[in-house]
Amino acid sequence: MMKPLKQLLSEGAHILAPGVYDSFSALIASQAGFSALYLSGASIAYTRLGRSDVGLTTYSEVAETLGRITERVDTPVIVDADTGFGNAVNVMRTVRGLERMGAAMIQLEDQGFPKRCGHLAGKTVVSQQEMCGKLKAALDARNSEDTLILARTDALAVEGWNAAVERAEAYLECGVDALFIEALRSAEELAKAAELFGRRIPLLANMVEGGMTPVSSAAELNDMGFRIVIFPGGAARAVGHCLQKFYETLGRDGSTAAMAGNMLDFNGINDVIGTPKLAEWARQYE
Repeated sequence: MMKPLKQLLSEGAHILAPGVYDSFSALIASQAGFSALYLSGASIAYTRLGRSDVGLTTYSEVAETLGRITERVDTPVIVDADTGFGNAVNVMRTVRGLERMGAAMIQLEDQGFPKRCGHLAGKTVVSQQEMCGKLKAALDARNSEDTLILARTDALAVEGWNAAVERAEAYLECGVDALFIEALRSAEELAKAAELFGRRIPLLANMVEGGMTPVSSAAELNDMGFRIVIFPGGAARAVGHCLQKFYETLGRDGSTAAMAGNMLDFNGINDVIGTPKLAEWARQYE
């Protein structure tokens, strides 16, 4: 049985959480031995909608995806809940619903609607006062303090460094369990954020390949003072690259033979998803 995320953080663990987007990706990530997973809202948009992360994903799609993942794996899941899908009352519904579906940590951001990927241009943010109200609603709504609330601010790209720091301080004061300053633009800003907050609360670093933040290793970020490091969309981008090659090869050759070394065969995928174990269970009830 995996340790709860709150316990891991209280013991001083450093969390490297890969992005997942469905039960299959979560199962493979869990089998790789990660101590936590990150359910990426952007990756849900990519894979379920075939669209960009521009506020099209809904609460019900996130909740359904989370429920399927936590039914399949027991690795703690950090869930990207976007803006909470509305005002403070919507946030309360979102937190209660995602907690029922097994979320270990629920991330809420201060963007306006329609929200968008934190590394896209054109973001807006709600007032600091409104976001504090939403965070307090989230904290009040959860049934258990083992369900952690992660506050994210996108103010850096909209209002600048000082505003982002002021918001992070205000969100910390609300009583959240972790902080996330999105789209830090340099190694210097990463270091400054860690110096300001890393000793006071678990601080999250977001690594987006090709995004605003320079990609560093989890070890480097841990040394700075970040306790949680996520690579949220990397899996979806890797799968997208693989699928492009697969379909191009199949269309060109009329066969998958040239891809055999880069794919699971029938027995291989059945081993991954546990078909032999499922058959064993079925025999017990014949």
